[in-house]
Amino acid sequence: MNCVVVDDEVMGRKLLEENVKQIPFLNLVGSCSNAFEAMEVLQKEQVDLLFLDIQMPGLLGTSFLSSLAVKPLVIFVTAYANYAVESYNLDAVDYLMKPVSLDRFALSANKAYHIFVGKNMVEKEPLEDFFFVNVEYSLVRISIPTVTHVEGLKDYVKIFVEGERHPILTKQTMKSVEAKVMPHGFMRVHKSFIVNLQKIESIKHQRIKIGNYEIAVSDSHLAELMERLNASRLG
Repeated sequence: MNCVVVDDEVMGRKLLEENVKQIPFLNLVGSCSNAFEAMEVLQKEQVDLLFLDIQMPGLLGTSFLSSLAVKPLVIFVTAYANYAVESYNLDAVDYLMKPVSLDRFALSANKAYHIFVGKNMVEKEPLEDFFFVNVEYSLVRISIPTVTHVEGLKDYVKIFVEGERHPILTKQTMKSVEAKVMPHGFMRVHKSFIVNLQKIESIKHQRIKIGNYEIAVSDSHLAELMERLNASRLG
C-alpha cells in the first residue's frame, strides 16, 4: 500500500516514518508537514493510505480530507481526543492518540490493509497462491494454502508445510515471507513466528497448537490475534 505521512511536528512525522518502515506491506511515497504539501503528493502519486494529523496550521486534517473528491483510506494521528466523532463520520480507519506505540500502529495498519484488500479483490486478478524459494541450489515451489506456519532464524526461515516430515529451510527474511503470505490469512504472532490462521487448532496460555507444534504468541500480538479470530468466528 502506498502511504503518505502528514504531520506538522518534525518528531511526530519522523516517528511515523520509522513505524511505516517496520510494516512490510506499507510503501512510503510522501512525508508532508501540512495539508497543502499532501495535496501535491496526491496529484503525483497513487496513494492508498494517509496517516493524517488533525491540528495543523493553515488547514485542519479533517477539513483537508473532506475537501478531497477521491479519498484514500485514512488513519488520524493526533494529540487531541475531541475529534474522534468527526473522524469516524469521515469513515476513518482508526484514530490514534500520540504518542503512538509500534504495536498500536501495526494493529491500525493491519486494519487498513484488510479493508484495502477487500475493496480491491473484485478489481484485481486472483492472488497467486504460491511462491518459490531457494533450497540447496534449487528453486522449490511453496503452495501457500499448505503452509501451517513459518519460523524465523538468524539468516534463514523454516517453512512448515502439511504432509512434509521436515520444514523447508531457506535463506529468506521473515519480512519477505510475511509480505507473500499475509494476503492469504497469515499473521505474525511473535517476532519469530508467522501462522496460517486457518490451521490453528487451539490457543491456550498464549500458545497456539497446530498439529504437533506449539507456537508462542507475544503479548504485543495477542490482542490483534484474538480480534482477527473473533472476526472470523462472527463472520
